[in-house]
Amino acid sequence: MINVTKTYLPNKKKFLKYVDAIYDSGWLTNNGPLVNELKHELEMYLGVKNLLLVTNGTMALQIAYKLLQLKGEVITTPFSFVATTSSLVWENLTPTYADINPKTFNLNPENIKNKINKNTSAILATHVFGNACEIETIQSIAHDNSLKVIYDAAHAFSIEYNKKSLLLQGDISIISFHATKLFHTIEGGALIINDDHLYQKAKLMINFGINGPDSVESLGINAKMNEFQAAMGLAVLDDIPTIINSRKCIAERYYKELSHCGTFQEQNSKSTQNYSYFPLLFKTEKVLLTVQKKLAEEKIFPRRYFYPSLENLPYLTQNISMKISNDISTRILSLPIYHGLDYNDQTKIINTIKKALNENI
Repeated sequence: MINVTKTYLPNKKKFLKYVDAIYDSGWLTNNGPLVNELKHELEMYLGVKNLLLVTNGTMALQIAYKLLQLKGEVITTPFSFVATTSSLVWENLTPTYADINPKTFNLNPENIKNKINKNTSAILATHVFGNACEIETIQSIAHDNSLKVIYDAAHAFSIEYNKKSLLLQGDISIISFHATKLFHTIEGGALIINDDHLYQKAKLMINFGINGPDSVESLGINAKMNEFQAAMGLAVLDDIPTIINSRKCIAERYYKELSHCGTFQEQNSKSTQNYSYFPLLFKTEKVLLTVQKKLAEEKIFPRRYFYPSLENLPYLTQNISMKISNDISTRILSLPIYHGLDYNDQTKIINTIKKALNENI
């Protein structure tokens, strides 16, 4: 089978050296040495400070909401992974959707303005497929209306914006280190917090509010990353340049071979790419389903990222349809892309798509 992604597994001996260190120390969790080493290495690699490692990307979102003391409504995108919305609802916040840009697939700032009301506390935007949002415009809107800005940067590992880390934007950016991501810690995630005071507060928040052996200073929860997760992250981090270069070669071939088969995501000219996804937008949903069926017959399994449009989730009460997001979500397919994707397998993917489209004309 050829799946949409494949978890990158680093050299086993390298990983087991870190595991041996865990066994030698007997320190498995609670801010261990490998977690601290990974934090330092990531801050250096990404060019950020105040990076806080947590157990997963969804928990990173929830910590961000608590840290910024969000209440009421949060303006967000309907075109993202479900966690962007479900985390809001879980924390008793109301997602208020603004439609997306049909070319970039990101939250359209022009649609944010008329969604703001007295109950709005923040904007939560996703860098969809790692494509940077319209940062300056979103920040200007937030400033004018005294709103917090959180970026769901789950897809945006290593991406730069104006030659600096994209993760530095907003009040807080969160990132996912799930096994399916470009960089992973099996499960895991992080917050990048621009305010030093909030960062110190967050360090307590992810450990029950404990600030000493016999002292609990504030309300908190258990969101800590453990040493085995950090061991995997350290082993993977060394290989990131190789992983990105491999994905870039695969993406460039898709761009070349499939230019007449559909539409590609329009990239923000101020940012780099990490090639973590390769979305292809077809003319109609019927065409997509035909292509998907033909690929499945060849044991090739892309994914409909992101379908359905999030305002259609069954646990939401509002009935406002996001026209563009709904349309895009029915026509977009993320093709297989991962380090180690065989050249001949990619040829098979490309030829199957072309054949399906030719038969559909």
